[in-house]
Amino acid sequence: MRGDLVRKLTARAAATGLAVLAFLVLALTGATGWGLALAVAALAAAAWERRVRPAADSTAEAVLLAAGVLVGYARRLDAGFDPALAATALVLLGLVLLVGPLRQAGNLEIRAANLPVRSWTPLVAAGLGDALLALLAAVALAAALALPAAVALVAALLVGAAAGAVALDLARRRFRPGAGGGAVARALRRHQPEFLLHFSAPPGSEYQVTMWLPYLERIGRPFLVLVREPEFLAPIAAATTAPVVYCPTTRTMDEALVPSLRVAFYVNHGAKNSHCIRFSQLTHIQIHHGDSDKAPSANPVSAIFDRIFVAGPAAIDRYARAGVEIPAEKFVVVGRPQVESIEVRRAQVTGLANPTVLYTPTWTGHHADANYCSLPVGETIVRGLLARGATVILRAHPYTSQNPASARQLARLEELLAADRARTGRQHVWGAAASRGMSLVDCVNRSDALVSDVSGVISDYLYSGKPYAVTDMGADGDRFVERFPLAGSGYVLRRDAGNLDEVLGRLLDTDPSAAARWATRARYLGDFPAESYAEAFLAAARRELAAGGEPTAAPTPRAAEAVAHDGSPLSPTA
Repeated sequence: MRGDLVRKLTARAAATGLAVLAFLVLALTGATGWGLALAVAALAAAAWERRVRPAADSTAEAVLLAAGVLVGYARRLDAGFDPALAATALVLLGLVLLVGPLRQAGNLEIRAANLPVRSWTPLVAAGLGDALLALLAAVALAAALALPAAVALVAALLVGAAAGAVALDLARRRFRPGAGGGAVARALRRHQPEFLLHFSAPPGSEYQVTMWLPYLERIGRPFLVLVREPEFLAPIAAATTAPVVYCPTTRTMDEALVPSLRVAFYVNHGAKNSHCIRFSQLTHIQIHHGDSDKAPSANPVSAIFDRIFVAGPAAIDRYARAGVEIPAEKFVVVGRPQVESIEVRRAQVTGLANPTVLYTPTWTGHHADANYCSLPVGETIVRGLLARGATVILRAHPYTSQNPASARQLARLEELLAADRARTGRQHVWGAAASRGMSLVDCVNRSDALVSDVSGVISDYLYSGKPYAVTDMGADGDRFVERFPLAGSGYVLRRDAGNLDEVLGRLLDTDPSAAARWATRARYLGDFPAESYAEAFLAAARRELAAGGEPTAAPTPRAAEAVAHDGSPLSPTA
């Protein structure tokens, strides 16, 4: 998160600083060539800022650059008053003032993927900012080459025509909406989805949805994924054939929630969930994106859902242990279907000479009391594993790079593994090879043991029956197992890693907790037959769809006082 802030501040400073410098050089000096070069550099910095901060407002910089470039252009032509250049200036001024509002208005429109509709207006509106930067760069190039001003005017008019078409269509949509909704709503009515998955989360969180898509598809009923942030539209659409709809506002949600819908699933406790929960004719079901003993897994916000699908009885106990009172009838034990492909090792294996160990450090969390990250002692852990002749699979949490200190610590571990692989030939796996080249199931199946922080990875690994160690990075001491009962069937590594040799001895040599793990496995993951493990979730989902009956009207929002529309009482994602 601090790393993101540094990048955003750097991009802002570069874009603003170069724009001011380019304007001063072009307006106050005769160094036109240098000024135009600085203007192009400022435009490149503005384009970079748009990648780092998609919602960045560069109106002030664009005004400075347009003014400076036009001054330089006039100086290059040295032909007195040029009507074409004056017209170019007017078009550029209009674009600079209108592009920002048009982008914002376009971003408030519903968009969809995997549906037979093409919503060109929001897409063109989203690209207007980049088009303006490209236009300014083209005008700067025309000035540098002393091309006739008519060339710049034609380019400006082309971009202006696109902006005008967007403005007209947005006005038509806003003031003369279609009686049956827009093209997306009509396509959804034809699709007849029976359930949806509502998703809102910080960037990089699409794994929370993609882990569930295969099982939602196996329910065998038409559905849609409704996302609330635009960056999720493309990656989630690429992972499924189901419609994926981007709804930035509650108004667009009213359009997307068609009459055929009966059930809404949720994979986290995002604040915007309240926007969907207000639709009272839907059955709202929390399915989570993992099962762990972390505090967010017993979030009191879960009480607002009609059903809470949990992996095993331990999840219900977790809420009670946290003092969260939820009626028992809301809970449904469905297992954790994502573990169905994990290979189970029932026979105890001890004394492995060259084991493969999966190490999964988590991230630092949104708050200090949810920081379970072991990367500060990660080098000690990895060195201890290498000293035992282990092959290490290092799979870090997707959010690790958001913290600069964590990113540096992770890079150090990767350097250690690379050096050891070059020296010994052991085939350690890390980076993209471990996070994208292999699924978590692949990592579990390839390994003999796990070292993990408190996270949902442990619950998934528990299904394999293989041993695991859990890092205690808090100040709980003797109360650690009481707070995180799943650690009771593993081996607890203290926050200073002072007992690393003892823990690795139990993990890889003697494994005294082998028998206890099977009882823990049933409590955390449910006691379902391995050959039909995922059927528990699928059957529960189908029951809820059947119980929803046949809707006869579009889902209707609850009264405003029932659920806060701004989501203020809800916590961030779990």
